[in-house]
Amino acid sequence: MTSTAPLPDAAPANWVDRHAPAPLRPWLKLGRFDRPAGIWLLMLPGWQGVALASASGHRWPDPWLLGAIFIGAALMRAAGCAYNDIVDRDYDAQVARTAARPIPSGQITVKQAWVFVVACCLISLGVLLTLGVLAVWLGVASLALVAAYPFMKRITWWPQAWLGLTFNWGALLGFAAASAAIGVYEHAQVRLPFAHHAALPVWLTHPGWLTPPALILYASGLFWTLGYDTIYAIQDLEDDALAGVKSSARRLGRRAPAAILVFYTISLILLAADGALVRMQFPFFGFLAAYAAHLLWQAMRVRTDDPALALKLFRSNGAAGLILFIAIVAGTNLWTM
Repeated sequence: MTSTAPLPDAAPANWVDRHAPAPLRPWLKLGRFDRPAGIWLLMLPGWQGVALASASGHRWPDPWLLGAIFIGAALMRAAGCAYNDIVDRDYDAQVARTAARPIPSGQITVKQAWVFVVACCLISLGVLLTLGVLAVWLGVASLALVAAYPFMKRITWWPQAWLGLTFNWGALLGFAAASAAIGVYEHAQVRLPFAHHAALPVWLTHPGWLTPPALILYASGLFWTLGYDTIYAIQDLEDDALAGVKSSARRLGRRAPAAILVFYTISLILLAADGALVRMQFPFFGFLAAYAAHLLWQAMRVRTDDPALALKLFRSNGAAGLILFIAIVAGTNLWTM
């Protein structure tokens, strides 16, 4: 039977429940298309990686490449969510927020869900194959992170950290794809527009490498995700305790807001260091200040006894990630066009 009610963590007026044909709704909910926040959180690190690499070629980010990353993120997030629901179907049935999902509620069988996963992965592979050799290998490597994630909540108190490794992999993939597209790897040393055309050391720009700026961006994203997913986990504190599911929110307890502030602070320090390393222009640091204010607002407002507020703060990270993307674009290109 197809449920007509929105899921607890979806917006009451989401487009799936309002406009999608009834037979398609369970499938769209399986892929979390009724809750698009996860798409942005998976996509935006990829966009940020594209922006960082594109600056090295004195170009604005390629709209086609940004579109390809959006499609790939939407499909791989859908595949990952369906896979996660297959693995967690018994746990989900015990948690109020997840019991109505398509698999635990019986709307979609496990075999049907596997078909959905494979179909999304095959389409994503077609997109990935257009992005360059290094990006392809990075995309293949990410499958190990995705496959292991659902089991992390059984073996560690920090599955949110593993999600950070997984969700921010796109920063490396986007950097690699953009570098290949603009021919950055054709030169042993690149003159960067945001460095006043001053050549940077080879170890920052060597062809074929995931250079330190890309790796620092990835590390900063890990701590960003550790913060926002700890906020997300606050929704399930009681149910997770009953089901025996581990999370950073459970491990931290009342210290969670303070820890979230620490995670966000580390992320910001890494971003500021990255900006200094590649000699970003002033607009980068202006937008970074706005990004910092957004994260500080989240850390100061979050409460462990307010699940509804936690969901609202979690969703706001789509806007936060977009601010960071704009910061990288502005700091590298604004004064060179």
